[in-house]
Amino acid sequence: MKKIFTLTLAFACIIAAAKPKDYTVTSPGGGTKVVVTVNNSVSWSLYQGEDLLLGPSLIDIETSAGNTLGTKGAKVLNTKRSKSLQMIEAPVYKSASVLENYSAITLSFKHFNLEIRAFEDGAAYRIVPKSKGAFRVKSETANFTFPENAKAWIPYVNNPDVSNQFSSSFESQYSVHNLSAWQKGHLAFLPVLAESAGRKILITESGLTNYPGMYLKGNGTSLEGVFAPYPKTRVQGGHNMLEMLVTEREDYIAAFDKAEPLPWRIVVVADDDAKLLETNLPWLLAEPSTGDYSWVKPGKVAWDWWNDWNIWNVPFKAGINNDTYKYYIDFASAKGIEYVILDEGWAVNLKADLFQVVPEINLKELVEYASKRGVGLILWAGYHAFDRDMEKACKVYSEMGIKGFKVDFMNADDQMMVDFYTRAAATCAKYGLLVDFHGAFKPAGLQRTYPNVINYEGVYGLENMKWAPNDVDQVTYDVTIPYIRNVAGPMDYTQGAMRNSTKAQYRPDYSSPMSQGTRCHQLAEYAVFFAPLTMLCDSPSAYLAEPECTAFIAGFPTVWDETVALAGKVGEYVAVARRSGDVWYVGALTNWDARTLDLDLSFLGEGNWKMEIFEDGPNAAKAAQDFVHRTAPVKGTVTARLAPGGGWVARITR
Repeated sequence: MKKIFTLTLAFACIIAAAKPKDYTVTSPGGGTKVVVTVNNSVSWSLYQGEDLLLGPSLIDIETSAGNTLGTKGAKVLNTKRSKSLQMIEAPVYKSASVLENYSAITLSFKHFNLEIRAFEDGAAYRIVPKSKGAFRVKSETANFTFPENAKAWIPYVNNPDVSNQFSSSFESQYSVHNLSAWQKGHLAFLPVLAESAGRKILITESGLTNYPGMYLKGNGTSLEGVFAPYPKTRVQGGHNMLEMLVTEREDYIAAFDKAEPLPWRIVVVADDDAKLLETNLPWLLAEPSTGDYSWVKPGKVAWDWWNDWNIWNVPFKAGINNDTYKYYIDFASAKGIEYVILDEGWAVNLKADLFQVVPEINLKELVEYASKRGVGLILWAGYHAFDRDMEKACKVYSEMGIKGFKVDFMNADDQMMVDFYTRAAATCAKYGLLVDFHGAFKPAGLQRTYPNVINYEGVYGLENMKWAPNDVDQVTYDVTIPYIRNVAGPMDYTQGAMRNSTKAQYRPDYSSPMSQGTRCHQLAEYAVFFAPLTMLCDSPSAYLAEPECTAFIAGFPTVWDETVALAGKVGEYVAVARRSGDVWYVGALTNWDARTLDLDLSFLGEGNWKMEIFEDGPNAAKAAQDFVHRTAPVKGTVTARLAPGGGWVARITR
């Protein structure tokens, strides 16, 4: 009897030990609930109200030493709860201040902590290692399991070599289909948007400073995180010998000298598509900046590359030379444009050396010429050329008077490359330089940690219209990216084309490129898209022939005190209002469907207001450059009529 009793008691203890335990955290307003279930594994589920949006979705990590979070008898040692309710100043952003309001729980395991935060518009978690010494991360499990076969907007990696998907320019249009139809063997980069339980659910990450970026792959109705293994060997190559191409990878994804938090895995939830435009979760979950960044000057850029240095009615041969850049500088100065960029070509080709300047360019002379006219110069730099001489390049060119670098062709986001972004941001900040990342993965919080990181590409921007085939639908993409890519952070889309085309008229042209959609579609993008460093992509000669449009876009702010989403539906239309001081800008875009939008302007409050409006002209459906420029009083609601591929934009003042 004694032996039987002992066995029974032991069996009962095993059952008790195996019983799942739930840990719940609910947002301060009660709208969002996260349930973490620990049962020899760790998973999380996400609810809004009574609706299950995600779950159960596995969370785990394994180090090379065999330490895990949840696969080897996961046991919570203790828990800690916290809350935050505060307004945070947000320089170089879409709002001057941001409300941080969340409830949090931290679960302590033997080797890791798991932090979870619940906001009214979503939730996030991150793993925090406890290791006191060096360690390697062999793998991470990050799953997002939908309760149904959700519709999704998926940016598949654009590398045609499926075996080499960790090399990518992160420029893809969206494939729209159910999760079950995920392209086999293909990865997607973040953000990814899905529609489930009547809500939009966006997955992205933040706090990414020293860890590989997350990709997703489909598995039925679940999405699984995938991470690039750490590079073992790299060789110089790629575009003009400016890239470092990985030829062999390690059997781990990250190596650390000491413990530091992993990135936040973020799920943004919106019951109205337009609310995606207002979320601040990627910014809030990034590490705050330290130090003084009051010297960071956002602004607009007169850009040379998209228009192929194609200027006319001048007494010199246009090209990469001082005469041409002085012309760009004079144009920028006359129009109040803060910067001119010297894009690829100012340094000797195929040398990957930022100190070999072509003989047609005298940089010191150009800097002095620009400075006298109140214009700053930004230099383009290929990744390898910048990385190998980073400290020297930043010191020499900042002392010369250069204001920043546009760094291009990274085309990867493994840990080594992500660390490059952090080093580049810190080094540029040390020397008072801006940095614009091209050939880049999406923003993932670094722009808050280092506010001199003023823009990112990672978008299928207007530059693609130089060569994109006729069947590319850029207009539909334009009314999709505000809800997905721009949620992650600023995007260097490079709008401002003065040659505009209908759907039937578009054709690629490298030296005289055009946009798809109307002239007002281009103008409205300055209000709809967010980017603290914003290009005017077309030729100064083209802008000088269009004085009304040029004056309007040259006067646009690029950072904002307030952002208000007005209306929208992913892939169909978008309308947003942004305030700078006491001036409001309202922009609206449509896809290839003509559309009438009644926009509620009650956010203006009391007072007498007037609008300066640019709207599609009566013939814009056939002649895309047709527009009407007029003024009108504000009467509570304004009707915006948009042609196919059209736009509408207004500047509103008291």
